Amino acid sequence: MFTKILIANRGEIAIRIIRACKEMGISTVAVYSQADKEALHTALADQAVCVGGPRPEDSYLNGQRIISAALATGAQAIHPGYGFLSENAGFAGLCRQYGLTFIGPTAEIIAEMGDKEAARRLMKENGVPTTPGTDVLSSPQEAKTAAAQLGYPVMIKASAGGGGKGIRLVEREEDLERAFRTASTEAQNAFGDGRVYMEKYLDPVKHIEVQLLADQAGHTVCLGERECSIQKNNQKLIEESPSPGVSPALRQRLMETAAKAAKAARYVNAGTVEFLLDTSGHFYFMEMNTRLQVEHPVTELVTGVDIVKWQIRIAAGVPLDFTQEDIHLQGAAIECRINATNASRVEFFHPPGGPWVRFDTCLYQGCDITPYYDSMLGKLIVYSSTREEAIRKMQSALCELVIDGAGNNIEDQIEIVRDRRFRAGDYYTDFMKFFRGKA
Repeated sequence: MFTKILIANRGEIAIRIIRACKEMGISTVAVYSQADKEALHTALADQAVCVGGPRPEDSYLNGQRIISAALATGAQAIHPGYGFLSENAGFAGLCRQYGLTFIGPTAEIIAEMGDKEAARRLMKENGVPTTPGTDVLSSPQEAKTAAAQLGYPVMIKASAGGGGKGIRLVEREEDLERAFRTASTEAQNAFGDGRVYMEKYLDPVKHIEVQLLADQAGHTVCLGERECSIQKNNQKLIEESPSPGVSPALRQRLMETAAKAAKAARYVNAGTVEFLLDTSGHFYFMEMNTRLQVEHPVTELVTGVDIVKWQIRIAAGVPLDFTQEDIHLQGAAIECRINATNASRVEFFHPPGGPWVRFDTCLYQGCDITPYYDSMLGKLIVYSSTREEAIRKMQSALCELVIDGAGNNIEDQIEIVRDRRFRAGDYYTDFMKFFRGKA
C-alpha cells in the first residue's frame, strides 16, 4: 500500500480524497495555484505545494509541475480526482515514466475510451448497443449526407469530448454546417482535437450511468445505476440512485452490459458507463468515463462501498474482496450540485445537518470564489430508506443551506425537487427546457 499520495486537484474533491487517505493511514500532498493559497484543501493535507499561477494551464493542468511536486515530496502515487488531468492519457503516461502510480486506468485505456468515436466502435464490435451514428466526419458535406440517412434531429459530438463541450443539437439541414464548424472549433479549443462525429438525437430519454470497479486480477463489479437526466447545457444538476425509471430486471441488464463494456476495454480501477434509456426500455451506450465521477457519493450511500478508497487499493494491486452477488442497493440517495453564479466572497456559510445529510464542499466563511475554475460550490447529498423520504430530506436540507455573499442556485434546486415531474420520477433529459428557474 502507498504511504504518501499527491492529490492533483482542488476544491471539494481534493478534500474528499484527503479524508479517505487519512482514514487509510496514508499521508497526503496537496497542490495549489496562487489563487488557492488559502484554500481548505491546502490546510487539510499533510503537505502543500504551489504549482503555479491562477490559470489552470499554469497550475492544475501543468503535468510537469505536478510530477515535480510528487517527486520532491516523496509521493508514490497521484490521485487526479475529476476534471483537470483525470482523463489525460499523456499525464497518466508521464506518471508511469517517472515511476509514479496514476490512481486510475492506464494511459492506453484512457486514450481509447477518451476517443468517443473509437469507444463507440469498440462497443459495437463487442455487442454493446450504441446509438445509431457515424464514424468521424471529414466535412460538413459528409455530415449532411449522414444526417439525411439518420434523419433529423441529430447531435454533432466531439470525438475527444467531455463535460458538455463540442456538442450541438441540429434539427434542420440549414443549421448543420454552422453547427458542425462550431462544435469542431469548440472541441479543438477545449481538447486540442477538432474531430467530430454524429449520432441520432433520441428524445425523450433518460441519462443513466452504471458505476463499476475493476481490479488488476480481472474482476469487475457493478455498483448499480445513477439517474443523471436533470442537466443544463449538458452539465448535470441532480443525480440519484437508484433511478426511479429502472426496474430490477432492467438494472440487471444495464449492469451486465456495463461489465461487458469494461471487459472489452480491459478496464482497471473505478469507471462509469453512460447510457441513454428510451421510454421503451431500450438503452444505448454513450461513453465511458475513466475517472471518479462528481456524483459518486450517491452510489456509496446505497451500496456502502467507499469508491475512493477502492480506487487507491486497486491502484496498489489489492484485489476486490467482494463480488457482484454482494452488491444490494438499499434505500435512496439524491445529490444536488450547488453552483456559483458569480465570483465573490462567502460572507456567511451555514451547512445543513442531521442524520444522513452530507455537504461535500471546500467553502468556509470568508473564502473567495475565484473566476478561474468550475462554478460548483459543493454537493448536497442525502440518504433515506425511500425515495419519497429522501426528497423531503433534500428539500429540508436545501432550505437550511445558507451561502451568503456568493450568488448561487440553491433556490432553483429547491424548485426542482418540488417539481411534480421530479417527485414522480417521470423526468427526462429535456426537463430543464420546461423549468422556469435559473438552475
